[in-house]
Amino acid sequence: MRVLGLMSGTSHDGIDSATVDWSMADGVLTGVVEHTGTRPYERELRERILAALPPNPTDMAEVCRLDTLIGQAFADAAEQCGPVDLVCSHGQTLFHWVENGRVRGTLQLGQPAWIAEKTGAPVVSDLRVRDVSAGGQGAPLVSYFDLLLLAGLPGASGALNLGGIANLTVRDLGIAYDTGPASALMDAAVSAATGGSFDENGRLAAAGEIHEGLLRDLLAEPYYRELPPKTTGKELFHPGYLARMASPYGLALPDLLATLTALTAETVAMEIRRHRLETVVVSGGGVRNPVLIDMLCKRVPEARILPSDELGVPADAKEAIAFSLFGWLTAHGLPATVAGCTGASGPRILGTITPGRGPLTLPPSLQDAPSRLIFVGR
Repeated sequence: MRVLGLMSGTSHDGIDSATVDWSMADGVLTGVVEHTGTRPYERELRERILAALPPNPTDMAEVCRLDTLIGQAFADAAEQCGPVDLVCSHGQTLFHWVENGRVRGTLQLGQPAWIAEKTGAPVVSDLRVRDVSAGGQGAPLVSYFDLLLLAGLPGASGALNLGGIANLTVRDLGIAYDTGPASALMDAAVSAATGGSFDENGRLAAAGEIHEGLLRDLLAEPYYRELPPKTTGKELFHPGYLARMASPYGLALPDLLATLTALTAETVAMEIRRHRLETVVVSGGGVRNPVLIDMLCKRVPEARILPSDELGVPADAKEAIAFSLFGWLTAHGLPATVAGCTGASGPRILGTITPGRGPLTLPPSLQDAPSRLIFVGR
């Protein structure tokens, strides 16, 4: 079954896509990655998304417009990927409602009807809320994918995704959680100073020096001491948060970026050390930041830092591939969550289904979930 996964994360920079042909035999689910790509948001749309994020005010009219515009952008991205049997769209997270450590709601925009109309394929969408309704955090959903991918690795292993927010899955404990910001604060610093999107290849951070005073203040954030399951996002780590913390120091941009890169490296390294991980499979845009990866490796020299590419999963497309998997699972009537990772009362089948142009025909439900995940070349 060929399933297209569509994902836009907390960097809010564009839509990642991955088409995977899935087949299962003897409990092993095999994926053939046929396509991966990224379609950047048009500048005006990205600016509107950023303007609607907390703590900025917005109104229901803009929410409606964004739901349509993001849905149309996802539909355009899907059309470029060619015909598939099913689309699974994460949409764009605009708000994750957290009170006293409990997630009470989550909002992803990007109306799936636009995708179904343009591609003709049925669409699985709105995946996080079912886990939230069962008492879970709604994240990191990618933990289900991670645990299958890590199943064959020796020793204590984990999976780390470095997007806007960093999340870690620990295989042997069966837990997963957000460790804190990955690129979220770095990107905010670059945007405020230059209007750009990110520090390409960590060049600015490489030219700066870590300010130990600011780093110490940043590490005092209470979130880092909370116990999992826990999730966070730009509701906490937003530009206003960065301005409040960094303004008293008046650092030049390279020094600020060096310090923020060290914050990400240190908060991730603390968790790797806590779980005594021997192998960490890393994915996300942060893999392409050599300064961040170097800082991380120096902080956990006992761990092998392994890009997910070496397991057949392109690092930039891992989350899109994971959502392709979730679409396959939903179509076959299988849960796609791990209760110990999200804190839900039990595993849940995720999402709602929007029919395509023809009658909605799903494959027969499966009784047994896959026990392992492998990827092979085309």
